[in-house]
Amino acid sequence: MKITFNAPVTLAFSLICAVVYFIFTTNTPPRICILGGYFDWTNWQWYVSLVGYTVGHASISHLIGNLSLILLLGPILEEKYGSKKLLLMIVLSAVITALVHIIFFSHNLIGASGIAFMMITLVSLTNVKGKEIPITFILIFALYVGGEILRSFENDNVSQFAHIAGGIIGAIFGFKVKPNNNSALIL
Repeated sequence: MKITFNAPVTLAFSLICAVVYFIFTTNTPPRICILGGYFDWTNWQWYVSLVGYTVGHASISHLIGNLSLILLLGPILEEKYGSKKLLLMIVLSAVITALVHIIFFSHNLIGASGIAFMMITLVSLTNVKGKEIPITFILIFALYVGGEILRSFENDNVSQFAHIAGGIIGAIFGFKVKPNNNSALIL
């Protein structure tokens, strides 16, 4: 047996998140790792932060919670869709969530929770065929996205909006993005 680098996008993203967290545990992460709740078309750092906020995390439990899901689901999705498509889905999820967040909210955003939620709903659609809607998807969507809708009424420092947006974006990808042809799982 040998150790393999089986999911390059998932592993690289997770490593970047961990490195950023541990470098900045005693300091505030740089501007590119926090999305401000405003548009700043003239600042190059703002453009980077449209994706960069996903690699910053507020606490070790925030980091571990997100990476646990990403490391669990990412390799499955990377095998099914390929590294390039998964990377594109991660970037699109980050940017769409960021832009909609700025439109509706003025507070900062940090963390990969939206990406984790995108992966949760997307993985529940990995075996969808034709015009079918799997019951497992309906249940996962109700539990995760529905739960975040209910929690959105709580007064905390969690962006339930990013979770909801990620879940919806993952569902859209699941129904619209075609998996790679060579990604069939053989048991």
